[in-house]
Amino acid sequence: MCGCLAIVQAFNGNLVWAAYLVGIAAVLDFFDGFAARLLKVSSAIGKDLDSLADMVTFGVVPGVVMFQMIRMSNVWDLPMDSSSGFGALWEGYNMNDPWSYSAFLIPVFSALRLAKFNNDTRQSDSFIGVPTPANAILICSLPLILNLRNGYVDENSNMELAMVILNKKILIGLVILMSYLLIAELPLIALKFKNFGWKGNEVRFVFLILALVLLSVFQYMGIPFIILLYVLLSVINNLFLGKKSEN
Repeated sequence: MCGCLAIVQAFNGNLVWAAYLVGIAAVLDFFDGFAARLLKVSSAIGKDLDSLADMVTFGVVPGVVMFQMIRMSNVWDLPMDSSSGFGALWEGYNMNDPWSYSAFLIPVFSALRLAKFNNDTRQSDSFIGVPTPANAILICSLPLILNLRNGYVDENSNMELAMVILNKKILIGLVILMSYLLIAELPLIALKFKNFGWKGNEVRFVFLILALVLLSVFQYMGIPFIILLYVLLSVINNLFLGKKSEN
């Protein structure tokens, strides 16, 4: 439901609310497995439903958000109307810009990522490749940083930052990079808690604590750093475990 509502908001130009809905879905996705085990209603169907819901909310939604942002990037080649902050982004759209359709590589590779996850026995306690929620959160953090509401960039946003984020080449490059990382043979820690005890969840708790610190200090700007932290901690964790197993 969050994904469906987010798609409507994104196509209406309110990318901020689309991002909020993805955030709500991420919280629900974080607790659903724990809730199922607590209520003793876990099943094979639940695993399939989880992936189907992920495909909509964390696959299609970031694709639509990126589609809209790439279309919005065309406006930066036009004179800005100073009376409306950075100008209405809906004005000056190249509605037939073929590059905007590259955004739908994200849903395609998200589907492949989720299918691999459901059939890869190596991913029972860890992930291989960036999880779709992490990818969606990263992409949907961009409208939050710029506060993209109803086709307008918030007037309090930094002009230089907006010009970087809404650069077509950077956006398309991000699409290609994240599409690859979704299916890359890159082992990453899973943030699914089977219990909330410290033992066995040390890396997860460290990540969550550092993530809260980054959010409190940098607010929405901290989200890309949190995703980067997630990847770095996973790499460090894998190296540590690898050395431990060798010994």
